[in-house]
Amino acid sequence: MKYMMFVCSDTEPDTDTGDMPDIEKWVAENDSRGRRLDGSVLGPTSAATTVRVRNGRLLVSDGPFAETKEVIVGYDLLDCADLDEAIEVARAHPMARNGRLELRPLVDLDD
Repeated sequence: MKYMMFVCSDTEPDTDTGDMPDIEKWVAENDSRGRRLDGSVLGPTSAATTVRVRNGRLLVSDGPFAETKEVIVGYDLLDCADLDEAIEVARAHPMARNGRLELRPLVDLDD
């Protein structure tokens, strides 16, 4: 099952002062096990462009669609056996402590 994992900032990061997981190790482990298909850090919200069409008219605006303190800062495309495995993969990601991770299953439109 494929999951899009949105990597988001959070206004309430973990206060645990223990060692943080290493992102390079997380990427290498999940790449080598075939659980991470793709991933990247996103540019800042100041570089975002929002595109809409209303009544046949194109509306383009600078910045993100939503005005929030938490923003999507990256993504990882996961391929896991099930949601439980995806949660375990997300749990080990450094941003699980400093931010938040949102897992969404990809829908197979052929089914």
